[in-house]
Parts: sequence; structure tokens; C-alpha cells
Amino acid sequence: MCNLQGSISRGNKNRRPPEKVRRRFSLLLLNLEEYYFEQHTANHILCDSHQNERKIRGSLKICSKSVIFEPDKTFQPIIKIPLRDCIKIEKQGDDGANRLFVKTQHGKISLVFSQVYFIKEHNIVAPYKIERGKMQYVFELDIAGKVEDVVETLLQLHRASCLDKLGDQTAMITAILQSRLARTSFDKNRFQSLSEILKMECKAEMVTPLVTNPGHVCITDTNLYFQPLNGYPKPVVQITLQDVRRIYKRRHGLMPLGLEVFCTEDDLCSDIYLKFYESQDRDELYFYIATYLDKETEADKSQVTCQSYIAKNHITEHTAESYMLQWQRGHISNYQYLLHLNNLADRSCNDLSQYPVFPWIINDYFSAELDLSNPETFRDLSKPIGALNKERLERLLIRYQEMPDPKFMYGSHYSSPGYVLFYLVRIAPEHMLCLQNGRFDHADRMFNSIAETWKNCLDGATDFKELIPEFYGDDFSFLVNSLKLDLGKRQGGKMVDDVELPPWASDPKDFLQKSKEALESNYVSEHLHEWIDLIFGYKQKGNEAIGAHNIFHPLTYEGGVDLNSIEDPDEKVAMLTQILEFGQTPKQLFVIPHPRRITPKVKSLSQPSSQSASLADSPVSPGEESFEDLTEESRTLAWNNITKLKLYETYKIHKEAVTGIAVSYNGSSVFTTSQDSTLKMFSKESKTLQRSISFSNMALSSCLVLPGDNTVISSSWDNNVYFYSIAFGRRQDTLMGHDDAVSKISWHNNRLFSASWDSTVKVWPCVPLEMTETKRHHFELLAELEHDVSVDTISLNAAGTLLVSGTKEGSVNIWDLSTATMLHQIACHSGTVYCAAFSPDSRHVLSTGEDGCLKIIDVQTGMLISSMTSEHPQRCFLWDGNCVLAGSQSGELLVWDLIEARVSERIQGHTGAVTSIWMNEQCSSIITGGEDRQIMFWKLQY
Repeated sequence: MCNLQGSISRGNKNRRPPEKVRRRFSLLLLNLEEYYFEQHTANHILCDSHQNERKIRGSLKICSKSVIFEPDKTFQPIIKIPLRDCIKIEKQGDDGANRLFVKTQHGKISLVFSQVYFIKEHNIVAPYKIERGKMQYVFELDIAGKVEDVVETLLQLHRASCLDKLGDQTAMITAILQSRLARTSFDKNRFQSLSEILKMECKAEMVTPLVTNPGHVCITDTNLYFQPLNGYPKPVVQITLQDVRRIYKRRHGLMPLGLEVFCTEDDLCSDIYLKFYESQDRDELYFYIATYLDKETEADKSQVTCQSYIAKNHITEHTAESYMLQWQRGHISNYQYLLHLNNLADRSCNDLSQYPVFPWIINDYFSAELDLSNPETFRDLSKPIGALNKERLERLLIRYQEMPDPKFMYGSHYSSPGYVLFYLVRIAPEHMLCLQNGRFDHADRMFNSIAETWKNCLDGATDFKELIPEFYGDDFSFLVNSLKLDLGKRQGGKMVDDVELPPWASDPKDFLQKSKEALESNYVSEHLHEWIDLIFGYKQKGNEAIGAHNIFHPLTYEGGVDLNSIEDPDEKVAMLTQILEFGQTPKQLFVIPHPRRITPKVKSLSQPSSQSASLADSPVSPGEESFEDLTEESRTLAWNNITKLKLYETYKIHKEAVTGIAVSYNGSSVFTTSQDSTLKMFSKESKTLQRSISFSNMALSSCLVLPGDNTVISSSWDNNVYFYSIAFGRRQDTLMGHDDAVSKISWHNNRLFSASWDSTVKVWPCVPLEMTETKRHHFELLAELEHDVSVDTISLNAAGTLLVSGTKEGSVNIWDLSTATMLHQIACHSGTVYCAAFSPDSRHVLSTGEDGCLKIIDVQTGMLISSMTSEHPQRCFLWDGNCVLAGSQSGELLVWDLIEARVSERIQGHTGAVTSIWMNEQCSSIITGGEDRQIMFWKLQY
């Protein structure tokens, strides 16, 4: 985890600050919204009562609102003189001034002022010392010829600082800054190579916590550069585009002007955060970086895109949905998922008003042992902090109801710069001093104790803060006063030192370890989606937020105020300052309920699961492996090696495209249907075609074998479903149940499901018969699932309780078969849905369509959580929830890694579209059929 000290120094993001830093000056010595323009080596000239001069060597720094002198000797304090407190600024000797000095020399600047700050005396970080009263300081520049320019600059900045209105001050300082930037440009001599090709150059500011640094951005064909106007902290920041892993567009100051670049996949801290003056500059630079990554991708991406640029770990912007699938499937932790959501919601460790927010998880800070098996140990994640205490909530509701519009429940936010630094003051004391005008907070209001802080969040009238990522990281330095800071004395006389830990933590490292274990516990995994709904999701705004008691001040929400519509510059600056200091609500990522995580098959802490109940009732002894266990192991092994699929037999048995494949339960016979209107029976043992059956002159669309291996059912474009007796070699029955072509049939637990172009899916009770020539089926319609358009595909979940249908116009529909009602209708594809199927655990549905897209839907919520696009449509597929084996329009078999959102293997197969695919229960044998009229037999070799 990167701390605030590290984020100032981009070269070493994880470095912990030393007790006494060598470089004493930092941008944190400036006021908020102040700029550092230039520095000059100089002497501070002191004169005693006998007119004897003493010179203190150092550097004079010209800032937009102050003059700062940093002595070379670290025991001497840094001097900061606010320009607004200056009475006179002039060149030494002008108009006979400064008669206190016997000698007059060129190269001296005189400042007369009423207030001065002394900072870091003896190089110790401590509250600033202030001296008031009329004083005069003289500084002698090494280069005398620059005195007049420096004085002119100071006078200009002084006039800006003394303007009555804050908006006018800001406007004048901005004009001075832009003038300086316009007179300079990026130094091309800083390029890493003479062969680099310039793509773009513009003005921007590098953003670090609480401060920004103006300069020039330059991007070439291989590197991204930032050159600070003042050369601080180094002349040029350089990032190799080859190293970039992620880029995010950011809101900065409520405006779409930010861009953050990461060279790591999971680190919270970025390598550079830039704020542009024009949104088109930001978008253009984003385009250049994304285009570079896209070009790097072309050679290896195998014609795959994923709503973002992906290849060899090169990633621009993931979607929240793509991370959600990884999280649900257990491929990333709760901690990693929350980091990704924060990133996508514009939260950055470089912006304290939008610092990443994490939840309080633990409710018990008083017990000697932390019991993670007890639900009472945990905070209720379905409620915001302000709603956890019932009595406090009742008082807040009364105030809310009496409040005029716009109403809000909480007068403070759950995340703000003050709260972030409340937690991090021990490792970022200079940030706290910067935010609070050179002072630490009162000792009793400091972050003294975990338990006290949690109690105040539960009981305090105005305290509703959540936590920050550091509480679940590895660096415990924010809990320890390793810098030996003097943070004050509490009322009881105790000095503020290390943070007091709960009894169950033996030391800070143990506290973080147990906090991490709590965050990754089953209980939190089962309930974290509820907190996500509050912070990033559908309960963040509107009626759902009101119902969840999750209403904050309107200014904290994205779009709560349009700064461009405020014409008064003073009002605009005041509004922006208020918003940034108060804190901001994350960008809303989800507008429907967030899916739950798929947790291990163990008994839930919150409620018993049907899965665990079935395991408990199993007759298999603990040490005994059941057949189902062995089959599951073989399935897992097979899917882990699915890329090792080898073709071993090919047969051309049809005159048109193959439309369906079914295999007898004993494995001896393969049945196929085709657009040539025939049902074929092929012997796997003798490798010969045994039967060819024709029911009409219309195409057959699918087939299946009923349990017992006595009957094959085929669906036809002539609106009928045909029952064929294997034993007697003849058609036994015909179901005439539709008004248009039957596109697909499925079977489960003595029920037949038929989909049709007549816009219906029909359910028929149908018991397999002991076949005789006289017995016929009695068909009675059990249920009818009505659609608006033609239905092209259906599939059932493993339990036969849910059905998914795909239509001609691209919608995917999920049905509850117990009530024959539609749970979700999702507009997934532009064009026909070719195939749709549930994952083995019924948590997700995967669909493929005419548009070439693969879509993954969460069954519980109906949320589209992943979308991928291939060069050719995928006509049919099999999947295990993480991996897909798909038959492509191109004739290839494609193995898709859904977690990485990429094709991991391409296997040459048919000469034409793969139209049908079958797999045995152990997932070791596969049969495909195609437009080339062939059936192909495949085996896994591993």
C-alpha cells in the first residue's frame, strides 16, 4: 500500500519517510491551491545592532501566494512570508530605503511584512511557529541581474493576493501561471532517444495529495513525459509506454480533466496523475496511450477485444462488470475488488477529496479474542454508518423530515481529506499541517484508539466516517508514531503516541493481519455486495438511498452542481473549496442490485444453504469419495486442459449443415439432425452409419435422447416435434404444438421444453414409455412462456428450475419454471442469439450472438457483468463457468478464458461454421457438427 509520503515521490511509491528528511522543502509548505513558480540561490542577510551583517545561505522560492526561504543548514527554520501580509516589496536601495544597512549592494530584495512562519526548525516536523509585528527581511540573490524580474513578479503576485474577492485572486494568479506556461515549452533534449517521434504536447499539472504542480506534458511514440515548470521535484518525470498497465480518466475538482496512469496491475498508487486545463487535451492524450497499447496488442490478441484494450497485461480501462466476474468466481479477493471499484469510481490516493473508501468490517474491538465464526463480530454491511445506531438514526430522521429541500440526513461525509489525514497523520504529518494551516488537531480529537474511533462513529452526532485501504494492507506504519511526532497531550495528561489497539491484537502487524482475515471471511464475502450497493451502487441515489437512510449533502454527488453555470468567480471558488473539503461521493457504478459472491460450499454464517444441507445429508462417509466427487474431479481436470483438444475422427454423413448432436446414455450411438431433414444414427463402435430417418421435407433443428435409450426426439421447421423409437426403428409419435418452426428442444425430469419461432416456449409433461407399437404419448400443455419475437435457443439449469431463452432480436430471458414467470429480460445482442446456457452452479448465463459478442449475465440480479467481442460469431458453446469452448462461424474451436477476457487457444476444425457441439459427462470426449456436413470426434490428450 502506498502512503501519502510515497505518493509525493513518484520514484519510490512505497518508501516510508525517514525520521528526519534531507529535502526539507516540499509543495506541502504552500497553501492549498497555491503554485510554486521558481527558485533562486540566495543569502538571507541579518544585521545586528552594530550594523554587522550575517548571511544565511539557502534558496529563495517564489510562490503564487508566498515567499519561502529554505536555509542550507537544516537546524535553521524554513521561513515562509505570506504575500498578503507584505507591506512593501522592493529592490534593496531604491528611494533611499533600508537605511538600517550601512552598505548597499545590487542584487538585494527587501520585504517588509507583518507576519512570518517558521517551519521545520532543527528539521523537526512540528506545528508552524508564527511571529507577528512589522518586520523587514533582506535577501541577496546570487545572480544580481535577476533582481528586477523577481521584484516585478512579487509585486504582481502581491497585487493578486490583496484583491478583496477570492475569485478575483484566483483569476489573476491563473492568468500569471498561464502566461508563464505560454512562454515555455517542453525541452526536447529530455527525450530518451533521438529517434523518438513527438505525438502531442500540452500544458497540464501533476497532481499529488493536496497540491498540484504546473508544467508541460509531452508524449512520443515510446514515452510519456512531464516537465514541471519549476523543475521540482526533478527536471522531468518519464514513463515508458511499454510499462503502462492501466489508465483512467478522472474527475478533478468536479471537472473531467484528470488522467491517471498505472504501471502496475494491483497497486493503489499510480505512477502519475495529470490534470489538464482542457478536457480535449486529456482525451487526446488518453487516445494516444490507448492506441499505443492497442497496437501492442494486435500481434497477440487473436482478434479479441473486451470493451477495453487488453493484451500481455496491457490494459487501459476495465469495466466494473469485468472485475465483478473475477470477484464472484474467487479469482480476486474482496480487498482487490474494492480497490478496483474505487479506481473505477474516480477514487485516487492522489486526491484526498476522493481517497479510496473501505468499510468498517469488525464490530468487536473489546474482546480478548476475535471470533470470525460469530456473525455478531461483524458490522451490518447493509446499513451506512449513520444508520447503525438506532437511537441516533431516529434523531437524524426527525431532523431530516423537518428540513426544507434539498434534504439530507448527514451533515458530514464518510470520506473527506480531514478523515483521511485523521487516520494517516503519523506518516503524513506535513499533509495534516498543510490542510490545517500549520497546526495539528487537538490531542483528544486525534486518532488515538481503534475502539474509541469506532465508538464515536456509532454514537457521535456528526461522525459517519468509513475506513481507508491501509486498514487492510500490509504497512502498519500509520498506526505507529515512528517519527516521534509531538502530537499533543490529552486531557488525562497522556501524550498522543501509537494508536491504541483492541485487546485481540498483539501488535500493529497482528491487527492488520486479523483485519485482512475479517475482510476475506465468508461472512463478509456473503454480505459485501450490500455495502457496495450503498457506496457504489443502486442505493447511492434516489428513492433506494432514501429507503436505506443513505442521503448526504447534494453537493457531494457527481452532478450535484454545475460549476460552469456559476458566473460569479468568487462564488465558484467558494463552492469548489466547500465541496473538496467536505468530501465527494464515488461515481455510481451500478444501478441495479449487485450480485453476491459465490462462496465455498460450507455452511453459511447468516443462513443455511441448500448446498450445505445436501452435503450434510449425504450417505458418503468423510473419508470416502463418491462417484460424483470423482466425476467432478475429472471435469475440473478436463477443463483445466481443454486447450489440449485433439481431433481423431471425421465423418461426412449429411447433405446439409448439422443442426443437433445427441449421444445415447450407454455411449454407443450418436444421433445427429441436419437441415437436409434427416435424423442419422451413427455407431461409435463400428464407425458406420446405421440409420437415416426422414420425418418430412423440412429441416430438423435439434435432437435429444430420452433416459433409457429407447427414444430420440427431434424438432423440425415444420412446426412439429417427432418421437422416434430406437427399438422399433420407426416414428412413434408427433407433437404438433407450435404455429411456426420449432428451433430447439430440451428435456428434464419427464418434461419436454420446446422453443419456436412462434414466439413461445412450451412445457409438456412427457414420461418415457416402454416402447411398443401401440403405446403413444399423451401431450398436455403444462406451461407457455410467451415472448415478443421468435425464440431461437433455450437451455435449462442443472436443477431444471430455471430456463434461459434467446430471441431473434437479441434479448436473453431468464425464467423461473416453478411459477412460469420471467425473472429478467436483458437486451444483450444486436441480432439473433445463437446460444445461451447456465454455468454449472446456475449463477451466470453465457450467451453468444450474431453480433459476435459473448455476454455474461448474473442470474440473481440480471446484471450484464461481462462483454467480449470476437472477429466471427460463436455459433455454439460449452462452458464450466470460467472457461468456454466455442464453435466459431470461422470453423475453429475457440477456448475462451473468461476471467482474462481473451482467447487462450484456437483449434482448427470445420471448413465452415461450427453449428453444434456435445460433450460427455466427464468432459473428456467432444463431438462437433458443422456447415461442412461433417461430424468430428475430439478427445483431450493430457
